[in-house]
Amino acid sequence: MQKTPFINSSVKDVDFSECDLTHSIFKNADLTNTIFSNTNLKSVNFLTAKNYTIDPERNSISKAKFSLEGVLGLLNKYDIKIG
Repeated sequence: MQKTPFINSSVKDVDFSECDLTHSIFKNADLTNTIFSNTNLKSVNFLTAKNYTIDPERNSISKAKFSLEGVLGLLNKYDIKIG
């Protein structure tokens, strides 16, 4: 699924485990309850995506793009408060 554009879409409850999404784009995509596990997310653009949770220890995320507010979706597993 490399270079797949998910634009202005609802990508809820999708399981992307073991997928290669290299260079894909999630533009204005709602990723509520979407699973990323052992997923190749290298150079994926999440800048305008929302409601995602991604474990950086279980996925390849080098050179992926995230908004400052979206980075919180990378920290959910740590159950910490950022204010």
